[in-house]
Amino acid sequence: MPLFDLPLAQLRSYTSHVTAPEDLGAFWDETVEQARAFPLAATFEKVENYLTVIDTYDVTFAGYGGAPVRGWLHLPATRSEGASRPVVVQYVGYSGGRGLVNEDTKWAQAGYAHFIMDTRGQGFGGIVGHTADPHPSAGDVAFAGLMTRGIAHREDYYYRRVYMDAFRAVEAAQSHPAIDPDQVILAGISQGGGIALATAGLTASRLDGVMAVLADVPFLQDFPHALDIAARGPYTEIASFLTRHRDRYDPILDVLRYFDGVNLVTQATAPVLYSVAQMDDVCPPSTVFASYNAYGAESGGAVDKEIEVYRFNNHEGGQEHHWIRQLQYLRDLVTQR
Repeated sequence: MPLFDLPLAQLRSYTSHVTAPEDLGAFWDETVEQARAFPLAATFEKVENYLTVIDTYDVTFAGYGGAPVRGWLHLPATRSEGASRPVVVQYVGYSGGRGLVNEDTKWAQAGYAHFIMDTRGQGFGGIVGHTADPHPSAGDVAFAGLMTRGIAHREDYYYRRVYMDAFRAVEAAQSHPAIDPDQVILAGISQGGGIALATAGLTASRLDGVMAVLADVPFLQDFPHALDIAARGPYTEIASFLTRHRDRYDPILDVLRYFDGVNLVTQATAPVLYSVAQMDDVCPPSTVFASYNAYGAESGGAVDKEIEVYRFNNHEGGQEHHWIRQLQYLRDLVTQR
């Protein structure tokens, strides 16, 4: 498709009009406190993965509300006894789950510990999931999908639960003896990239150990602008909901301010590598640049950040080319430590 958003020169300086609620920090402090009231209870059960070079563990830990969240932990089989290594905590794209036991092991193939978090209530879009979303808001009036689930109240919104699951996934990964708790990399594509960015902001002052973030064509950024220009879902789920609930636009935007990556990433302190595709009609490039330009703002510009632009790609982004870029980026970071 043609380039439909701002020219690249304008994208590089684009900033969102989204403003953070005055009680944003207090809201998330309370959410973290409530989540930590439940024992993490992380378990790692070694399972058969039919691979000779990677060991896999079936993971369960307590997420939001103490509900069990599943995951996989992949480790290189040739690791040294007692040695620990950096871990890539991976969050998955919208509608996907953690997948089958050996479906995605690429970070372990590269020598990292690889922790994949299942996303509650998802796994219906081609990649299987195993984590339910038992929260009562699942029964609210909503558009098909997850974007409007519980959206009437910030306390009940679906992504409050997901972001807190993601926060606790970092704690679960850090609890494994084969993982260096001071070398956590947050990573994801699309929804996964948005969750990684939110987690970077939420952990910055609440949990040590995050050393880098890899956010590939991230979703969940600059909601008001995304609702206006995104041509394909999932943002369009909210827009479609509003075609029938016309009086709820402003209240919904007030709720979304607590979950907008543009507001959350201002607190982030870890180095970050973004990617953006200029023909992306799912996560429009201006929404990604809005997040990138806000990232680490509370640190006064002291945070290291880079963005890779793929001019002729849609939401698939840089794919295998960006994977090589990420490998190079992490190799340099780990070598410097």
